[in-house]
Amino acid sequence: MKLILLFLSAALVNNFVLRYFLGICPFLGVTGKIRAAVTMGFATTFVMTLTAAIIWLVNHFILVQFNLPFLEYVAAILVIASLVQLIEMFIRKTSPVLYRALGIYLPLITTNCSIFFVALFIPLRNYGFIESIIFGFGAGLGFTLVMLIMAGIREELDFADIPKSLQGASITLITAGLLALAFMGFTGLISV
Repeated sequence: MKLILLFLSAALVNNFVLRYFLGICPFLGVTGKIRAAVTMGFATTFVMTLTAAIIWLVNHFILVQFNLPFLEYVAAILVIASLVQLIEMFIRKTSPVLYRALGIYLPLITTNCSIFFVALFIPLRNYGFIESIIFGFGAGLGFTLVMLIMAGIREELDFADIPKSLQGASITLITAGLLALAFMGFTGLISV
């Protein structure tokens, strides 16, 4: 039950994009089309989940064992950059079609601050290995969910009669604010 609550907390209650305002760049920049948002969301979820597992292992077996907590940020950056590079090379070799479909999204994941937040949040909360993986997966699916919702709304707004002064970035930011308010309704539902 605790793992389910942790998952729901990461995905809905403490959604990185709408609660902590992390990952705003892809949230605003990639959500013009649903296909692009889903691709970016799933790629980010995959990297977040793997990052959570690897960063727990690095923290638990290297940084804590050798009393090197001051290297936590450096370790997180190295893990994320290395992981994205390895995934990119693997996908390029095994599935050129998927590699072309992901395009620029894989390198963009390296600079996504929400993944960095996952890497820093795990030791801060003292999650165990399984909890770390569930947290990373939940945070990634929450990221994907808000990307998909925003992309769907933005695609519908293309057909809406919006006043000229609100077109473009204005309506996008208003929509993002309304989504954040909607997700605030989950606050207090779960406290993990």
